[in-house]
Amino acid sequence: MSASTEDLDSEGFENEADNVTDIGSVKRRDTLARSTDTKIRMSGQERREQLLTVGRKLFAEKGFEAVSVEEIASTAKVSKPVVYEHFGGKEGLYAVLVDREMNYLLNSFEKALSGSNPRLLLEQAGMALFDYIDEYPDGFRILVRDSPVSQSNSTFASLIVDVATQVEHLLANEFAAHKMDKKLARMYSQMLVGMVALTGQWWLDVRKPKKDEVVAHLVNLAWNGLAGMEAKPELLMRKR
Repeated sequence: MSASTEDLDSEGFENEADNVTDIGSVKRRDTLARSTDTKIRMSGQERREQLLTVGRKLFAEKGFEAVSVEEIASTAKVSKPVVYEHFGGKEGLYAVLVDREMNYLLNSFEKALSGSNPRLLLEQAGMALFDYIDEYPDGFRILVRDSPVSQSNSTFASLIVDVATQVEHLLANEFAAHKMDKKLARMYSQMLVGMVALTGQWWLDVRKPKKDEVVAHLVNLAWNGLAGMEAKPELLMRKR
């Protein structure tokens, strides 16, 4: 099946090259032939990554429902059977994208939540999210959009629950140290993570102020509270 679908990819180029008759078009014909060869030689993994790149951009711009297999294939300059061969349809391609973005962001959070200083941990977690939004806006747009029913367990909301669970353990230790009820840690972790996540969604489009400044103000509110907020908060991690 692979050979036939890749042949379908190159059919248009082959026909166009065969119809070239004037001498002045020989160079262009040779270029088309090389383009055809390149397509045929593309490995399955390379084709898969190409389709994922195209799908990420389209889903980020339009959402899942508005994107069709035809559009994915057309943008990637392949035939529809190629998309079905690699992913079984747009649902399969979307699922792979969501899983990749979820795993990447969750790993970023896990790496950030290391250390013993609670305020630094809060800063690091906030920066992990905003660094991701800054570097991979298309991936974040896919995560925060409504997922199809088949992907109900792979949503941004479920990711936030995972992160909040990790934060809960950290807060529980702090609550115990300050002789507070550890049972409240779960509620407070949801508050903190939800505040950061919603602010990230807002910042995705506005991009002002700079991410460092936004995270500093988030930490300012979370750490000092409305009654004790600093006039010009700064990140401790940036003072090192």
